[in-house]
Amino acid sequence: MVASVRTRMRQGGRLVIPAQYRRELHLNLNQEVLLSLEDGVLHVVPLNLAVARAQALVKKYNPEHRSLSDELIALRREENEDI
Repeated sequence: MVASVRTRMRQGGRLVIPAQYRRELHLNLNQEVLLSLEDGVLHVVPLNLAVARAQALVKKYNPEHRSLSDELIALRREENEDI
């Protein structure tokens, strides 16, 4: 882990993420990040990592690798047929 770094808030609420941190997070120019605020602490997570973590969490509860989206679509179609 990289040590803490002191920086300043810039015009328009901009913060510069130091190169060391960008390398550690594998961040590239124009890459999307997810910001979250928890107990006064700002967390910055690359969006692709956040998605991978969410997929891993869902995978734990779906060990048969069923397509949950396909099941939901089929269920909605059945509901619409009943109307």
